[in-house]
Amino acid sequence: MDVPPIPLDLVLSGRDVTEPRLSPDGSAVAFVQRRRGSAAVMVIHGLDTPNPVPERPLSFGPDPAPGRGLGGGAFAWLGSGIVYAAADGELWSIDGAALVQVTAHERSCRAPDVAVVGGAPVVAYAVDEAEIWLTDLASGRHRRIDDGRHEFCFDPVIAPDGSTVSWQAWSPPDMPWDAAVRVDARLEPSRLAVAQLTVWSPDGGAVQQPRFAPDGGPTCVHDATGWLRVCHGDRTLEDGPVEQAGPTWGMGQRSYAVTEDGAILVARNDRGFGGLCVAGVDGSMTELAGPGHVYGQLSVTRDRLVALRSGPTSPGEVVQFPRTRAGEFEGPSVVAHSGVPAWEQIDMPRPDVVEADVDGTTVHARRYVAGHGRMLCWVHGGPTDQWQVDFRPRLAYWWSRGWDVLVVDPRGTTGHGRAYQRALNGFWGRLDVDDTAALVAHAHRRGWARPATTVVIGGSSGGLTVLGVLADHADLVAGGVASYPVSDLGDLAEVTHRFEAHYTDTLVGPIDDTARFRELSPIHRADRIDGPLLLFHGSEDPVVPAAQSALLADRVTAAGGDVEHVVYEGEGHGFRDPEHQRDEYERTERFLDRIVAASR
Repeated sequence: MDVPPIPLDLVLSGRDVTEPRLSPDGSAVAFVQRRRGSAAVMVIHGLDTPNPVPERPLSFGPDPAPGRGLGGGAFAWLGSGIVYAAADGELWSIDGAALVQVTAHERSCRAPDVAVVGGAPVVAYAVDEAEIWLTDLASGRHRRIDDGRHEFCFDPVIAPDGSTVSWQAWSPPDMPWDAAVRVDARLEPSRLAVAQLTVWSPDGGAVQQPRFAPDGGPTCVHDATGWLRVCHGDRTLEDGPVEQAGPTWGMGQRSYAVTEDGAILVARNDRGFGGLCVAGVDGSMTELAGPGHVYGQLSVTRDRLVALRSGPTSPGEVVQFPRTRAGEFEGPSVVAHSGVPAWEQIDMPRPDVVEADVDGTTVHARRYVAGHGRMLCWVHGGPTDQWQVDFRPRLAYWWSRGWDVLVVDPRGTTGHGRAYQRALNGFWGRLDVDDTAALVAHAHRRGWARPATTVVIGGSSGGLTVLGVLADHADLVAGGVASYPVSDLGDLAEVTHRFEAHYTDTLVGPIDDTARFRELSPIHRADRIDGPLLLFHGSEDPVVPAAQSALLADRVTAAGGDVEHVVYEGEGHGFRDPEHQRDEYERTERFLDRIVAASR
């Protein structure tokens, strides 16, 4: 398949759009935007017909702190105004021309939710991802309402009648997808005091997105069935081997919404392919939008649904589905674009589903076909995560340059059920490496590429897998590209940031099992990595210390290996500076030409 190469300037263009939320009356949608290299701003777009108000800025105080991707937690509506989490760590409100600082914790406030409690507007919010607070917006009185038993508290929400605040909570060594619970705090009539606090979780499952339906009934997502499913009261949606949410990597995921008449709108994930369905009160499941896009950030009122969607070459869009008087959803129509029109000229195909058998277990991948006999095997980070078939401009960039892109889902990946995700526990750095190698070998047997024309690439946890493949399965690939990779699991367990501080407890084992950490860490097999290896890292990475890559490069070089080590000053876990992003692409292209061009 011959297509014009996508210009790098196009890949680096556009803006990020996150968290569309309908106003209470459904007449407008607000969302957060951030252009590359600039601050974020709240934007509002009127939806009333026949004369909708065009998009315009809404916020004018401190910059908002946006979520990422299909996450959120940046703001909530307050009548016709908003309460939002700002980059300074505090909550602020905007109502007309009034700008008010709501909190003064001098900490990090996220995920506000506003409701009327006892006749006054009250905001519930998370502080430092660890505490749940209430603030009376009229008087400024505030109080912490969690009891401190959980080290992490996310996504508080107030019941429609103001009687209860609920949130997601968990404590190490668990991660949220291991054993998060729903906490319900019933409030005293005094509004800010807790009368009773209860904790609930299903047997063998973890809870996320605790909320309330318009009728006051509790809703959430949990995976006690083995698959992430929306639960409304005692009713759990049935949907076959399909997930209805993603992992909790941050606050504000909204993969479902409940209408006033009890229908449930659900964003689906079928082996990485997205979709949108309506679950009726009679148990029926009707497709609202097919698998061409990935959906999230659902928000619904009586008159319409809005959502965020994207596809292989469709940058994120805010779309709306108007609702008829009969209750049927129509559409969708695009409300706001994040990408420039040039993307509409690129017709990147949907990927093919790829499956391979590994000792009786089916492992999964998706293949974007270019058909020129060379392949990039791309490993996502996490490892508890997945790259769905959404907008990934770097995949389109390399596909347009004649590379097949094989996006692998080794065990540990989400989107294939709880058992598949948890199969990596105790084997991080081994099972993911061997599953990736099996998928690459499967591709070679199918004739899609050869070892001399295959390169493995990935970042963070995916970088660990890249290093493992180079050390243990070097005969399958011509080389690898690793960005901010984990190479020393023992060091990671000692120094990484708070959210992932106990991640290795389940993925590897007890920290005092030094032999196990050494066995699974690529840094201790560096003498077997003779490359070629292109290695990127940010100097200020708070997740994986840059010193790990420096030591790895030294050891590979000392053993006679071929490694190019690049450090971007001031960058963290991922690269935001457009010049660094440009340099990363250009270096990668030169590297690929050097190690594969001669084999074409």
